[in-house]
Amino acid sequence: MSREAMFNIIRSPLITEKATMLSEKNQIVFKVDLAATKQQIKVAIETLFGVKVLGVNTLILKGKTKRFKGRMGRRTDVKKAFIQLAEGQSIDLTTKLS
Repeated sequence: MSREAMFNIIRSPLITEKATMLSEKNQIVFKVDLAATKQQIKVAIETLFGVKVLGVNTLILKGKTKRFKGRMGRRTDVKKAFIQLAEGQSIDLTTKLS
């Protein structure tokens, strides 16, 4: 898999209160491509960040139907990946990728 394809799979880190609490349990949360599989996500994280991944759990958050200026609209679907890192491993999201 090319580096460009890995960057397309991993969209962005998810920084929320719940995701921050999960970091104490050596887990990190990313927004990923809807078509990405768990194996592809695992390979992309291990290659881009240089860490050992123990497991990947995913969920798809369906977009809500919302009203925007009187018209009905729909938010996009989002796929989240919960990454379990090996003991002693961590990802610093404030620095650049290697």
